[in-house]
Amino acid sequence: MSPAPVIIAVDGRSGAGKTTLAVELAARLRAHHKVSLFHLEDIYPGWDGLAAGVERYVSTVLTPLSRGEAATWTSWDWENHYDGEARVTLPAEIVIVEGVGAAAEAARPMLDAVVWAESPDDVRRTRALDRDGATYEPYWDQWAAQEEEWLGLDDVPGNADLRVQNLADGSAPTDLLHLLPCLPALAPVLAPELSARRGLRLHAERLDALPDAPALFQSLYGTSPNAVWLDSSNAGAAAAAAGQEEGTEPEARTAAERSRFSIMADDAGTFGQFVTHRAGISLVSTGSATAKVPGPFFRWLDTVWGRRAVRTPDGYPGEFTLGWLGCLGYELKRETGGSDLSAPTPDAALIFAGRAVVLDHAGGAAWLLALEASDAGEWLARARAAVEAAGSGAPAAILGPAPETGGSTDVMLAAPPAFRSRDTGAEYREKITAAQHQIAQGNTYEVCLTTTLEARVPEHSLDPWTTYLALRHRNPAPFASYLRLGNLAVASTSPERFLKIASDGGMRAEPIKGTRRRAADPQEDRLLREDLAASLKDRAENIMIVDLLRNDLSHFAEPGSVTVSRLCAIESYATVHQMVSTIDARLLPGAPRAEAVAACFPAGSMTGAPKISTMAILDELEAGPRGLYSGAIGYFSLNAAADLAVAIRTLVVSAEGDGTAELSLGVGGAITSDSVPDDEYEEIRTKAYGVLSTLGSVFPGD
Repeated sequence: MSPAPVIIAVDGRSGAGKTTLAVELAARLRAHHKVSLFHLEDIYPGWDGLAAGVERYVSTVLTPLSRGEAATWTSWDWENHYDGEARVTLPAEIVIVEGVGAAAEAARPMLDAVVWAESPDDVRRTRALDRDGATYEPYWDQWAAQEEEWLGLDDVPGNADLRVQNLADGSAPTDLLHLLPCLPALAPVLAPELSARRGLRLHAERLDALPDAPALFQSLYGTSPNAVWLDSSNAGAAAAAAGQEEGTEPEARTAAERSRFSIMADDAGTFGQFVTHRAGISLVSTGSATAKVPGPFFRWLDTVWGRRAVRTPDGYPGEFTLGWLGCLGYELKRETGGSDLSAPTPDAALIFAGRAVVLDHAGGAAWLLALEASDAGEWLARARAAVEAAGSGAPAAILGPAPETGGSTDVMLAAPPAFRSRDTGAEYREKITAAQHQIAQGNTYEVCLTTTLEARVPEHSLDPWTTYLALRHRNPAPFASYLRLGNLAVASTSPERFLKIASDGGMRAEPIKGTRRRAADPQEDRLLREDLAASLKDRAENIMIVDLLRNDLSHFAEPGSVTVSRLCAIESYATVHQMVSTIDARLLPGAPRAEAVAACFPAGSMTGAPKISTMAILDELEAGPRGLYSGAIGYFSLNAAADLAVAIRTLVVSAEGDGTAELSLGVGGAITSDSVPDDEYEEIRTKAYGVLSTLGSVFPGD
């Protein structure tokens, strides 16, 4: 008896290319492992023998192999249509079984991974008959009927760990091998394959040009299904403020630091991947293959991020060295002490970028980053040309379609979206009173009460890209972003950093609590700013969140390293004045970085204090999920750095698949014992104004 092997089943309908896929996969795995391969076609007892063949396979082949024993089984003589000779399949470190029924219900308890291969019906028939010739053709319909009957009772595709679109172009085995190590059951045995994928080399190339960012993004990623632009859209204003004469306010210098870099990437190329997470299941896709990985999101994140996989190139001033980019939804709180609610949008959606463009606004340069791969040279050449074209005033034919906006700040829409609110004004004020009752009872100190504005529009009537360009023009922000992730689009003008973890372990949180609108009259605007700075209520809100975040950071910080370098500073943006504080800490050496992120999630500025008990109160008051709003947007870099913004001032556009799109905008504010309901309601209207006015919409009830 040998140690129990790892058993991988490759299943699918006839003609899906299972045999070729299994043979190629076995050949590649043999570089590091001993591999046995079993074909179910050798054991089916005739053209009507699918059910009997599966039974024989489970009892005489799979059962002994799963125990580490040799399998002795009876083959089928297809010429004489009777049982043939006895054969033996030996166990090995990895056993691959392939064929229709390889992952049948009776087999699955003994399998470590199930791969379901798919191909279009016409491709399957052609492929099967080309392989087996005229002998199979008279029996195609007979066999297909057995497959239909079996799959009608046994949902093998739904139980598969990996699904692959096997189009016979040679990509499926490579894509499959990239994802197999993602499965927890296979990760230990496939450690050599995982290590090889982590041994990456990073090419970094500086171009002395600062191109027009929207034109560059449209040129490189305008047609990408999944693309991310982390856009420091206020970089010019922040740099100008920081570069003023001596005596510049510290917040101007801080804003310039936050606004130095913009990042553009998609999930194309050799290393590209796309992951979405919903309620304990991560779907990881690359090319033609998709893996279903059960378990918490932050546990999955720990397997793919947090260890230095690349060295930061000499001379490169940024922290991002390729990696994962995207968004985390508020409902991930189920993993950090909150209750389990489901949202219509994913709990997380991220791309893995093996190449990207980083704009250094302070250095006046564009950096091209790419992991070494066979397709890296071609992409670098295309990216250089795109940077040059986007900085030269090239015609739209080179740069891609030019966005259309209404004037300089608005979106041209046939009819402005009519938003509805989860709460009427009266209901929101009642919830404020209920939150204050919880405070009076000693159950919480501060409640960040939110509501959601939604609108359903014809999908073609609103272009998320055009909308984002209008938003960034009207309200530039250090953590603005545009995300296109499948049927989800995100247009954000967030001013707030949630959490930064530098490659060297430095940690920083910068919560915002306290908001005033901007005024066109300079004197009125100055008075609004001074009113915010002098507000005891806003300072109390801010300080309570600072204390909460000091505690969150301390879970994985070196003792004594948690400091508050700025307290209740005032920063001004295009539409609002904000009160901002800065908390710094140093990560414990060797501490798990994904867990450090989880310890701070969701942002305390969006929950209140204390966090866990207040989240429970919010679940009752808000009576619905927040989705992406109150979550985070940013990156997890291959050098173990991360930088995440709080998802506020954020419009989420979800294509519903029926020709319509759902627009969602979350707004909220901190409630304390001395909050005035009318004032708090006015604050959420102020926060919604930037997005709504850009769309030509009004706050519901106005």
